Amino acid sequence: MDALAHAYVQLVLALGVHDADAVDACYGPASLTTDVEAAAATLPDIAQAAADLQERLMAVAPPTDEPTARRLRMLRAQVRALAARVAMQAGARVSFDEESRALYDAVAPTHDAAHFEPVLAALEAVLPGDGPLGERYERFRTAFVVPPERVDRVFRAAIDASRARTLARVPLPEGETFTLAYVTNRPWSGYNWYQGDYRSRIEVNTDLPIVIDRALDLACHEGYPGHHVYNVLIEQHLVRGRGWIEWAVYPLFSPQSLIAEGTANFGITVAFPEEDRRAFDREVLFPLAGLDATQADRYRHVQHLVARLSYAGNEAARQYLDGTMPLERAETWLQRYALMDQPRAAQRVRFFERYRSYVINYNLGEDLVRAFVEAHGGTGDRPDRRWDVFMRLLREPHLPSELALPAQ
Repeated sequence: MDALAHAYVQLVLALGVHDADAVDACYGPASLTTDVEAAAATLPDIAQAAADLQERLMAVAPPTDEPTARRLRMLRAQVRALAARVAMQAGARVSFDEESRALYDAVAPTHDAAHFEPVLAALEAVLPGDGPLGERYERFRTAFVVPPERVDRVFRAAIDASRARTLARVPLPEGETFTLAYVTNRPWSGYNWYQGDYRSRIEVNTDLPIVIDRALDLACHEGYPGHHVYNVLIEQHLVRGRGWIEWAVYPLFSPQSLIAEGTANFGITVAFPEEDRRAFDREVLFPLAGLDATQADRYRHVQHLVARLSYAGNEAARQYLDGTMPLERAETWLQRYALMDQPRAAQRVRFFERYRSYVINYNLGEDLVRAFVEAHGGTGDRPDRRWDVFMRLLREPHLPSELALPAQ
């Protein structure tokens, strides 16, 4: 299977020549990139090679040991996703749901406007005042914006705390580290660029004002126990430990991304259960940001309600990309049902345009990861078990479609 894995890595890197977003990380031997550049494969070449590789993988006899069986299942799914992305780059278009199934091995539920109305009604009750609900929510959020001169100290405190909590549960290899950078003109709010050798570059987008909850969310999601830890453990256990070369490259548009985003989002709750987070907000982050700590609990309550609107973004993406909702209406929908102001709604639509059905990986991914962890005993009242099951998802290959299966 090693030869098939090597062929897969070369195809991912070959696609990256044509698709700037296709390769999120690569830390394999330098010869891999050199060989790909020398081959100069066209999209039709890659499509044919991917089809051939799929046939070869399907012909592999089922392994008798579970780790190798997991490896084969994941490799088959990753190649299917690669073939789908190559077809998209060549001009093929399918529906939003067909695309997400092909790329991420999952389809998000569909919700109409009526699904979100009860949440909006609850927010109406806790955000009194004049004007439309969206405007009142924006006024509320504005009171919790971190002043620009305090952003760095707030982020570093959040990262230090999330790292300390993670290290208390997860042994990480010596030398793991990251750099933190602030950037602009990006369609996302934060990003982890994994560079290999247990190192990451974490970027925070400062185009829009940073509200206090984003500090801990991004610290956990991009760092600990999120993307940075996920990639470090993959390199340690799968690439170096088992010699599985296919994990030395991370194709963004693949089932791996749903696991990565889902664990990064649920990892926030794993590292900071609700009462711990409320205390950390009140005692550390709000004072560092110069905000009124007596309002921390109220802010968390409102944000919990707003989080229940997350699938509204999926609906905007689905209809916009399927051509049933024009751009202006997509932005209006996000303002109404996701409570985004116009700049954030416009930024989100830019994200849809660039990353398409990738949006399902955040909320559906988190829901699937949560369900898997809890089904295997990792409930909130059993934090040790929760960490143990959560770490299985970071150390072992899992397909998104396997997360919904009953616990064995």
